[in-house]
Amino acid sequence: MNSIQHIVFIGAGNVATHLATAFQQSGKTIDQIYSRSEYSAKKLANKIGCSYTTNINELNLNSELYIVAVKDQVLPEILKKIKLKKKLIVHTSGLHTMNLLKKCSENYGIFYPLQTLTIKRKINTNAIPICIEANSKKNQEILSDLAHLFTENVRIVDSEKRKILHLAAVFACNYTNHLYSIAEDILKNAEIPFNLLHPLIKETAEKAIETGPFEAQTGPARRNDLKVIQSHKKLLTNKEQKNIYSLLSKSIIKKYFQKDNENEKL
Repeated sequence: MNSIQHIVFIGAGNVATHLATAFQQSGKTIDQIYSRSEYSAKKLANKIGCSYTTNINELNLNSELYIVAVKDQVLPEILKKIKLKKKLIVHTSGLHTMNLLKKCSENYGIFYPLQTLTIKRKINTNAIPICIEANSKKNQEILSDLAHLFTENVRIVDSEKRKILHLAAVFACNYTNHLYSIAEDILKNAEIPFNLLHPLIKETAEKAIETGPFEAQTGPARRNDLKVIQSHKKLLTNKEQKNIYSLLSKSIIKKYFQKDNENEKL
């Protein structure tokens, strides 16, 4: 097991909160929380029982690991202000490369949790895939040991593949959730409760995991049922919703009926 015991978190949002809690529960000491928001920094620091600061120049420099868990759009700006010499520093972004950390320290890497995280929602950390990368074998082993403290699912993923993984996650999570939101809006307009869809949502996700998304696909577009598709479009008075429905229907039809035609030729 590695010797890392003391950790500083730079960021106090969803990812930082879940990771800081998981590390503390695993026996690690969180020395400090930094955030540009005093409310967020103080809230997480109180939860963990450590100090906090809103001044990046007041970082505790006596810790062993610095985890930068901030929004992608502010990450480069934050990293420009951090100089740690030889201390190990990682960021949690799925988008940004590891090389962004080069000027911060001689030792750096990635600690990317592949999961949608919300402060108010508890989650089983043992089910979270942690994707790691480091600038040396030693640092990779340190990060792997740390990740294994609270999850069995640890993967070595380089920056380019992590970008692809992040992109796929946007489709699988963010866009799917947006479609749930559209479905909820459609039901609200008809005074129908969204919870009627809960069993369907759960079964769809479980089936996609069990059989694979291609085999799990059902619905009018999968059947190329143009009459049903047209009747649905007539029900949609919202132009944006109608465009999304049409775009997804065309995509499904193209995917499956090209495949069906290929199968017929075999």
